Amino acid sequence: MTTSRGIDVSAHQGPQDWAEHKRDGVTFAFAKASEGQHSKDSRFATHIAGAKAAGLVVGGYHFAWPNQSAAAEAANYIAAVKGHAGPGFVHWLDLERYSDGRNYRGRSAAQIKAWAAAWIAAVEQAFPRQRVGIYTSAADLAAGHVPSGVPLWYPAYPGNSVDTYAEAEKRAQPKPSGRSPVFWQFVGSPLDRSVCYMSATDLRLWAGAGTTTEGGKPKYEPYPGTAFFMSGKQPALGKSSPVFTAMGRRLVAVGCGRYKQGPGPKLGQADVDSYEAYQRSLGYTGADAKWPPGPTSWSKLHVPNV
Repeated sequence: MTTSRGIDVSAHQGPQDWAEHKRDGVTFAFAKASEGQHSKDSRFATHIAGAKAAGLVVGGYHFAWPNQSAAAEAANYIAAVKGHAGPGFVHWLDLERYSDGRNYRGRSAAQIKAWAAAWIAAVEQAFPRQRVGIYTSAADLAAGHVPSGVPLWYPAYPGNSVDTYAEAEKRAQPKPSGRSPVFWQFVGSPLDRSVCYMSATDLRLWAGAGTTTEGGKPKYEPYPGTAFFMSGKQPALGKSSPVFTAMGRRLVAVGCGRYKQGPGPKLGQADVDSYEAYQRSLGYTGADAKWPPGPTSWSKLHVPNV
């Protein structure tokens, strides 16, 4: 599977040689921006400026306290990243329990999930057409803390058997609770390192970086029409187009991939199954959730938050 490489940093890391990271093959970098209702990371601006100057895909993350106000925490994060979150900036909610449980204390699984959904909605509203996802653990996924249809950045550390990018890239993509993460953080020391299950080019497209704009909005593949996806009354299985590869990668990115391998340029049953899963995640039921894609769901998949 095609991947790209990246790191994440916070105030715990000192100054970084971002040009050296790029020479080492790093294509993305995420930095801690805030935590809770008031705390902001002291090195966030420096980290982001350096990563941007090196030409990396960048983003920020907020460490969550679900037993506090979602609105206040979203406002804290928004204020922290507002001057840095231009086109192609990716936003992450870091949803993980402190070892003593102090940030989850007094909250049920349903309440944590609702809190996460509220934080995401507030950030999506503040930054239209930018990606907003969740960094979270297998335990949080199993507990039902994560809303469906949200891009996932997943930490899991196999140890010495996977402590380099090359070793991580040889491993199968993790499937925690049946979800397909967009990013896998495979090591946490001496620096957090992740792989993304997209090429560097596809990652930039996914993040909204490097795209042309139309009326100030990112321009992605336009909806090609119902006939493009069909052969008579049946899916056009076997039809070849790069549109299907891009579509499949985005379906994987939002956690709706049903692929054992691929996706590829030829339309297959896994593409159909994946897109129908995506339409169900949007709330469609019955015939409305069936293939082919419609213009509304296509726009939501290709241009976030429409």
